[in-house]
Amino acid sequence: MKVLFNPSRKPASADLPEWRSRLVLGLLLTALTILIARAVYLQALNKDFLQQQGQSRHLRIIEQNSKRGSIKDRNGEILAISAPVKSIWIDPKVVREANATPKQVRQLSNLLEMSEAGIQERIRSDRRFVYLKRKLPPEKADKIAALNIKGLYFKHEFYRYYPSRELAAHILGFTDVDGRGQEGMELAWQDVLTGEDGKRRVIKDRIGRIVEDAGQIRLPKSGQDVVLSIDSKIQYLAYRELARTVKEQHAKAGSIVALDIKTGEVLAMANYPAFNPNQRASMKNEVIRNRVLVDTYEPGSTLKPFVVAVAMETGRVKPDTLLETSGGRLKIGKATIHDVRDKGNLTVSQVIQASSNVGAAKIALLLPSKTFWEMLNRSGFGTETGIGFPGEASGQLRAYNKWRPIEQATMSYGHGISVSLMQLARAYTLFATDGELKPITLLKRDTPAIGQKVISRETAQSVRKMLELAVQPEGTGSGARINGYRVAGKTGTAHKRLEKQKGYASDRYISSFVGFAPASAPRVIIAVMIDEPAAGHYYGGTVAAPVFSRVMEGTLRVMNVPFDDSLGNLVTSPATPTAPARLEARG
Repeated sequence: MKVLFNPSRKPASADLPEWRSRLVLGLLLTALTILIARAVYLQALNKDFLQQQGQSRHLRIIEQNSKRGSIKDRNGEILAISAPVKSIWIDPKVVREANATPKQVRQLSNLLEMSEAGIQERIRSDRRFVYLKRKLPPEKADKIAALNIKGLYFKHEFYRYYPSRELAAHILGFTDVDGRGQEGMELAWQDVLTGEDGKRRVIKDRIGRIVEDAGQIRLPKSGQDVVLSIDSKIQYLAYRELARTVKEQHAKAGSIVALDIKTGEVLAMANYPAFNPNQRASMKNEVIRNRVLVDTYEPGSTLKPFVVAVAMETGRVKPDTLLETSGGRLKIGKATIHDVRDKGNLTVSQVIQASSNVGAAKIALLLPSKTFWEMLNRSGFGTETGIGFPGEASGQLRAYNKWRPIEQATMSYGHGISVSLMQLARAYTLFATDGELKPITLLKRDTPAIGQKVISRETAQSVRKMLELAVQPEGTGSGARINGYRVAGKTGTAHKRLEKQKGYASDRYISSFVGFAPASAPRVIIAVMIDEPAAGHYYGGTVAAPVFSRVMEGTLRVMNVPFDDSLGNLVTSPATPTAPARLEARG
């Protein structure tokens, strides 16, 4: 019988060599020592590493949007302001893992006014950050939050709102969806209006929810407010009357600007057609440009006072110098300059009053071309006004050494030169002051502006008297008169230059008027331009002068400017037409 167990036999382990057990024990101790040393190194000597690794998985730094500065009018009325809104974004991977229900997607689609297919397309994206909708009102964002869709998040932002809508749109401009200025003062003062975004640390869980605020790094800093020189009451009046006239005259467009003569401040500046900056999606490129500063045109007879001023400054003529207007026609080479009718012999003052093209051309031909050019250049033509508005046009004033006699003659009544309406309004500060060209500004200015002397006090006052005559019943600008105030100004009627070929359109006009009041102590300049009136009238005295009258009257009342003439000073009289600024070529 085989014995299976022998209690006297020693276990097999007892046969192992002693060195082997010691080796195993040594290896275990060595491994334990290494682990302890590594733990001490990481926990005590190099703890930043572990913290960094943990933070990289859970700690995030998020941006806090700063509030853009407001834009206000001179009286503190808000013209542009940033309101808090929320933007909706998703982490598509989290949304897919959470299996958003068809009902949730349908409700989200209705609230966002987006198609369900569009939302599903974003959910299928490979990215981890996808916007669904920007700039939602807080109340709508709250309804979306109530859907409890996992992976859908909110970002606090600001929406730029313009309470005045179209009224000051061309001055203010607008911002893009990220709050950056794109046009107008929003663009010109971008660096001032823009604040500094803040930063804070937060701890998020694995699906991106903020579970703890770890502290502020930098507080958001709001942008600075910008206070404009614009008076909202005058701006409303200017826009209303301009829009009314453009519609009544079936015109292509119109522009108007009002300047405070003492300070050089722009009190109002409007264009029509206009746009609503609160509805950016519907804006069209052709209506967003500020025509007062960006567009140029040939000013027509509104330039005549400048040729008279330089001729008086150089001693060529005096206000009572008599000129023969040659039967209303003046031939220079192959071209003929003409008036609307034969006005006989005219004094220099009557040339302005009756707006004689022939008389103005004869005065211009008395001048050296360089002298005439220098006067126009010093009056601000051919250069920017310095107002600092984006895209401002400098106009065109060709070098005098390239002028032919006919070009110098037509320059006297506003042909061969292009100006902006703002340039023209500013240039008239020469006659509204004692011969100074005033600097202008769109920002509120509390002190009088110091201008640059261009013509003498005597010349400025003489031309001012001529401009008063132009607004009398016998002048071309009688439609600009105001009850209780003396007015000085000049009409302009010019054929439009053809864009794609040489010459001028026979049936398209620019009607304009520039003037100031009260004439005894000028306070406000207003310039009006109506582009292509098509309701049967096109003379500046008929189309543009009445706009000037209504806006100027309201402006003087808003500013509490005292009367300088008796009430009831208006006498009904039709405006005397002036020939459109053009010439006829003769073979």
